[in-house]
Amino acid sequence: MMRRAVCAGLIASLAGCAVGPNYKRPEIATPDRFYGEAQAAEAKALTDVPWFDVFGDAALKSLVDEALVSGYDARIAAARVQEAQARYGIAKADYYPQIGYGAGYDYRRLPETLDTSGDPGNSYSANVNISWEIDIWGRVRRLNEEALNAYLATEEARRGVLLTLASDIAQSYFELLELDAELEIAKSTTKAYQDMYDLFSRRLQGGAASALETSRALGALKTTSARIPDLERLIVQTENRINLLVGRPPRPIARGTALIDQRVYPDVPVGLPSALLERRPDVRQAEDQLHAANAAIGVATANFFPTISLTGLFGGISPELSELFGTNKTWSVGAGLLGPIFQGGRLKQAKAAAVAQWEQALATYEKTVTSALGDVSNALVAKQKLADATTQLAAAVTAYEEAVRIANIRYLSGLSSYFEVVDAQQQLFPAQNDLARARRDELSAIVSLYKALGGGWQQAPSTP
Repeated sequence: MMRRAVCAGLIASLAGCAVGPNYKRPEIATPDRFYGEAQAAEAKALTDVPWFDVFGDAALKSLVDEALVSGYDARIAAARVQEAQARYGIAKADYYPQIGYGAGYDYRRLPETLDTSGDPGNSYSANVNISWEIDIWGRVRRLNEEALNAYLATEEARRGVLLTLASDIAQSYFELLELDAELEIAKSTTKAYQDMYDLFSRRLQGGAASALETSRALGALKTTSARIPDLERLIVQTENRINLLVGRPPRPIARGTALIDQRVYPDVPVGLPSALLERRPDVRQAEDQLHAANAAIGVATANFFPTISLTGLFGGISPELSELFGTNKTWSVGAGLLGPIFQGGRLKQAKAAAVAQWEQALATYEKTVTSALGDVSNALVAKQKLADATTQLAAAVTAYEEAVRIANIRYLSGLSSYFEVVDAQQQLFPAQNDLARARRDELSAIVSLYKALGGGWQQAPSTP
């Protein structure tokens, strides 16, 4: 009888259909090309190249690899995935019969009117019990579908954390290289001002220069040299920020390729806009959350229908412990049906809430896709325009360096005053700093573009 009941329940469960809407990806209209893209869209994208081949900096690769394993954010995200995986496992347990056990001991004495002996009696019992919900309406299936997609959404969130972590490290690393470049510029400019001051001092002693020229040269020297300790402070702060992202105590950060020698792609393929739906972790996360919200509507719908469960018990009961597993066996098989009649509108409102949550998830998904398209467009335009700015600033620095050289020659030849030399030098110093910052921004724009495209900072499979 037990086997027949279990088989009948299994057949009914498998034959039943899951109530509620089946998930279907929403139709999202994506443009043929990204706004700001200079060339025609093609399927090839920058993200087809592993991230460590984009820049080719071994020190940067080492930092990112270490952060993806030991970084605090990466470890927190991984633990969240493990939690979601465990919750999915809890939901899966409802597919199977729940088997438990029980044991008891009872000591009692009945009144003499009921028990002529009046002697106290022992009672021992032990049993194994089974219960199983027959999933005719698909309530358990929808719960599992909801838990599975919540798990997948958490996994995509982990990928997003890794992508953001690697991007933050790369941008901080390029900021560190830019500060190194500024420090070298400040030191070389300080040396130039020191040489200029020494020259003016000698000429002043010989009566060929004025005290005004010497004093202004000293002021320019001290102003520039004061920039050095400030840059050293910023360098330590940036190193500590990188150490925190990597997940280690403060210490110096190893450098690889210098800022000026970093690889910059002149033309960056971005792929087709529709590929973002499959590549961006936040878009995939939003879709998994939408799928989970869709399954929640099915759960709320199934609650309108009765639940059917099978129960069984097998054990023994005896007045003597030694005879408990002898001939005094007991068993039972049963089926139960439990359904709502009047809930005061509770079930109706619960379904309305599930539908509203689905609508929120749909709007969030559409917003995430639109935001992803905007991120790519912003980063693409930034990369193009910053490359133009870097080219112009490089030409300006070259011109200012030539102006400083000519001004020094003219001054030593007596053809110009000190102010012409100072003016040329004061224009060169900020131009060199502007070029270093533009170079940093151009590299950061490539990092932002790689992140906006959902680039493969991690080499993990797409489906857990």
